[in-house]
Amino acid sequence: MTQEAARLQEWARRPERGSLPLLRFGVWVARCLGRPAARLLLYPLVLYFSFLCPAASRASRAYLARVRGAAPGFAQRFTHFLTFARCLLDRVFLLNDESAAFEIEVHGDEILHAIEAQGGGCLLFGAHLGSFEVARALGRRRRRDLPISLLMYEENAQKIRAALAAINPSLATEVIGLGRAGSLIAVAERLRAGHFIGVLADRNLDGHDMRRMDFLGAPAAFPQGPFRVAAMLQRPVVFMAGLYRGGRRYELHFELLAAAPAARPANMQGWIEETMSRYVARVEHYCREAPYNWFNFHDFWA
Repeated sequence: MTQEAARLQEWARRPERGSLPLLRFGVWVARCLGRPAARLLLYPLVLYFSFLCPAASRASRAYLARVRGAAPGFAQRFTHFLTFARCLLDRVFLLNDESAAFEIEVHGDEILHAIEAQGGGCLLFGAHLGSFEVARALGRRRRRDLPISLLMYEENAQKIRAALAAINPSLATEVIGLGRAGSLIAVAERLRAGHFIGVLADRNLDGHDMRRMDFLGAPAAFPQGPFRVAAMLQRPVVFMAGLYRGGRRYELHFELLAAAPAARPANMQGWIEETMSRYVARVEHYCREAPYNWFNFHDFWA
């Protein structure tokens, strides 16, 4: 096993802070108190987290130094964690069909309309950048018969299903576990039905099949697996970023990364590398535009 794979597996096995009962309690508090009061509780929680999770603090410091070009102070690192906490809190309301309470500015919506007009679904490649739930909430608000599903590794899929069931039980079926029998068949069937399949394509669990790409001035490992799936399924690949802009404001960006190939690419690896390069470039662009929206709290460049 490579050092990189071992590091990523250690990160994947790291015990999560909290539990499902605590999550249900948090959802209950958010819904009983309402968003404004619940947001006030985030300050002491984020302060606690800032001191009690040194690994995440180091990762935040390293990332902010790269994206800002200067060593961050405590205020910048606190804002980074607070932005993450606010997006987590908003998830409760976005996933409970309360997206009308938010101001969501959409850029590139015409790309999805064009794909819908052609009768096919697409793969939405996001990252741990901002809020993916904004896209799902917007899709449910506009067309309740067109859910946006998430494709992720089975270990994470089980955790996410449990989390979604605690927030909104009807959403648990929108998660597809990758790596189990029939997962790619399920994805292909949903795509044929015109669905949109979301993939967080910036990390995986086992550290295998990675490719190092230049990202914020230094090589970082990105998984090739999601791009292999895209080439196999021959569907359009669209980049998606839901950026938190403060208050109740979000910006949702869609950009075409790759049109649907007429056939599986003859030079599969060349197609993967070209599409990955576009993807990493767009992630870097939006990290620089909205630096506190990056939510990978581990050493991404190790």
